[in-house]
Amino acid sequence: MKKSVLTRYRVMAYVTGVLLVLLTLGVIAKYGLHLDGADKFTTFVGIAHGWLYVVYLVFAFDLGSKAKWPVGKQLWVLLAGTIPTAAFFVERKVTHELEARVADEAPVAAKA
Repeated sequence: MKKSVLTRYRVMAYVTGVLLVLLTLGVIAKYGLHLDGADKFTTFVGIAHGWLYVVYLVFAFDLGSKAKWPVGKQLWVLLAGTIPTAAFFVERKVTHELEARVADEAPVAAKA
């Protein structure tokens, strides 16, 4: 597995996680605190999160298929983008697990 596969997943996990936290705060501001402007903010962040979550799904599925994960683990990683802050914890665990595998597969320079 290439390091770029893991990097793409990590970037999208952070982006999706941040947008989901912002969306959660926006929904609290909109419905709980009835703040002005929260409606537009929630709409904008919700649309951005929705589209970027699809990109996250593609990259997470690609990572899981190349890492040969079982279906249960793959589903947990895919769903992590829908639970506020879960993407951060799952990303850290996945990265810690796969960094050793990516480092082991790094090409070695041939000696002349």
